[in-house]
Amino acid sequence: MARTIIVFLSLLFLKHGQGFNGDSFERECPDECDCHYFRINWVTDCSESNLTDVPYDELSLSVYILDLNGNNITSLQSFPGDIKMRRLQIANNRLTRIERQGFKGLEYLIDVDLSGNNITYVEPEAFVDSRGLLNVELQDNPLGNTDGPFLISSTLQYLDISNCNISIINPQFFDNITSITTLDLSNNPLISLDDGVFDDLTSLETLKLNDCKLKYLSENVFLALVNLKNLELAGNYLTDTNWPEVLGSLTRLEYLNLRKSSITYLSEDTFSNCTNLVTLILADNKLLDLDVAATLGNSVNHLELLDLSNCHIKGPISGEAFANATRLKSLYLSGNPLFAPDLKEALAPLPKLEKLFLSNCGLRNLPDNFNVFENLIELDISQNPLVNVFTRLLAPLDKLEYLNMGYSNLSYIGPETFSHMTSMKRLVLSGNDLLSLEAGLFGNLTQLTTLELEFCGLKRPLNANAFFKNLTYMDLREIKLGGNPLIIPASGPLFPKQLSQVTVLDLSNSNITSLTPDAFKNTENITDLNLAGNKIRSEEGSLAFLDRLNHLEKINLSNNNLTSIDPQLFSNNPKLHSLNLIGNPFICDCKIAEMWDWANMIKGDLDVLIGAKSAEKDIIVKGNKKKRNLYCRYNELRNITITANKTVPGRRPFAKPRELTYANRTWAKYVRESGCEPVVKILRPVALVADLITTENNQFALSTTAMILAVLALTLGAATVVMTWRLFRKHQIPEIDTEDNRKQR
Repeated sequence: MARTIIVFLSLLFLKHGQGFNGDSFERECPDECDCHYFRINWVTDCSESNLTDVPYDELSLSVYILDLNGNNITSLQSFPGDIKMRRLQIANNRLTRIERQGFKGLEYLIDVDLSGNNITYVEPEAFVDSRGLLNVELQDNPLGNTDGPFLISSTLQYLDISNCNISIINPQFFDNITSITTLDLSNNPLISLDDGVFDDLTSLETLKLNDCKLKYLSENVFLALVNLKNLELAGNYLTDTNWPEVLGSLTRLEYLNLRKSSITYLSEDTFSNCTNLVTLILADNKLLDLDVAATLGNSVNHLELLDLSNCHIKGPISGEAFANATRLKSLYLSGNPLFAPDLKEALAPLPKLEKLFLSNCGLRNLPDNFNVFENLIELDISQNPLVNVFTRLLAPLDKLEYLNMGYSNLSYIGPETFSHMTSMKRLVLSGNDLLSLEAGLFGNLTQLTTLELEFCGLKRPLNANAFFKNLTYMDLREIKLGGNPLIIPASGPLFPKQLSQVTVLDLSNSNITSLTPDAFKNTENITDLNLAGNKIRSEEGSLAFLDRLNHLEKINLSNNNLTSIDPQLFSNNPKLHSLNLIGNPFICDCKIAEMWDWANMIKGDLDVLIGAKSAEKDIIVKGNKKKRNLYCRYNELRNITITANKTVPGRRPFAKPRELTYANRTWAKYVRESGCEPVVKILRPVALVADLITTENNQFALSTTAMILAVLALTLGAATVVMTWRLFRKHQIPEIDTEDNRKQR
């Protein structure tokens, strides 16, 4: 009976859910594309397919996301009528003009990405039919200057026209897009901004003007931006700017980034009207004579984050430097020449400080007043020529949760260094030539969750002596050992029993050629394993260690020397949902198809294979435009024409003949052209039943299917009769009893 139910469910699945690459038959998909569902939306991924035209006639009218990134499309025609497309991505093509004809009738369009083309002209009415348009990306196009309004859209909220060779913004530029809340003009050679440029953008909340070669800002340029909360002006040449006037009207400003803007002087009233400022970034400016106390003044009493990194402050930081910013929670002083005594006095008024960054400050000693920082939870003292004085100076930081002492030329860390830091959760010691770890070094760090020891010259993964002998570190879940020249023992486990609760392990770039089957005997709870950048080969037993990792969810085997991979290797990893094999020199053979079927039909989701299809980051607005795919190669160049291939559940064949003239193939295209049979031993019953139904020339298969259906119908019928009879009896018995009782009375 159980088998009958399974077959029945399989048949239902085949009828209603069988698809191409896991997708529905009801959705059309162009031959050169890969189609799939993202959540409940139909995605047509035609990216990087050498297309010269949009496959208009082959598109489903229900397509939600159309990805045409990375092709050779030069122009756009009209899309089919009634198409429901919400998101169009056509970045990194060869478009030169954007005209209304190309977007006519796209009433449902919300997001459009046209970045990275050769567009020199955008028709202002291009998107008038898209009455719900919210986001337009046009960055990295040679748009140049525009006369009159740029676009017409009453709903547009996000516009990215960064790096578009715009040097002048005419007074009418924003006339018909006044609802914009986020505008990115970064990387345009604007040089100067005059009065009135942004007067129409009264709803603007975020303005980005980074790297615009700005030398001049009019004193009233931001006068109309009454709702502006975030302003970025990093990477400009604003040496002579009158900051009190420029910032004077921005009373709602909360975030200001002036990083690397050639600022050499800031007056005492620079931020006097910015009373709501929460984040101020002044990093990478030559503020040699900066008087921190005078510049911050009395108005920045809401300031919580101050970044003065790499400001070349030559004089000692005075004791009053942060007296008016007592709410500071995060302070970045990295890259400035500091001395422990001055630092001690300056930090004294900041008892609420939670994060302190003192990286690369030339410190040979640390201030001895860390006892005042009762709330300090993050401390970065990396890249300083420190000596071994940590025990006494850092001891008061018993609430510290994050400590970075990386790249500090340490060759020895005393065993008592962290003895009082019982709240420590993340410890970074990477980049120090430690070679070995002292006995008991991590003994008291019983709440440690992350330990980073990358590029430390370690040859042994981790020594049991560094931990308490008979104590399991229950919270220690992540260990990073990447970049160490590890020598893997010929037998036995890599790690001691104390680390049995580790779930995330990074052994990338560690010169590993093989791992023994017992390598993770003491760490069988690993869920995320990174072995990228090693030298693991496709040899018998090279991945046998996987058999012990029953809880494994993610494994990164990218950039190794794997030429073949068998899904049977992962038979003991039922929870595996992410497998990264990108960058391996795979040979195109039917093992590739087996892996595809394993992901698609056993795991039920092609996303298990990283690079098999578009990831979420590849299709979201403002996401990455470049993808990394899974590739394989033929042993020799091919020049053949494929006229047909086998229809296998979970794969979509070519509708038209395809000619192959080169050796490298993405897995997606190889699987379609290969015609490899599914391997019965790895497929679920649904695949077997599907094969019975779809093999039209196999009479035995058809008769078997008919027999299964007949038996199922008879079984269900008999069950219905039995249940009906039982229900009838149940209702009759109480009535008879009641009648007999009445007669007796």
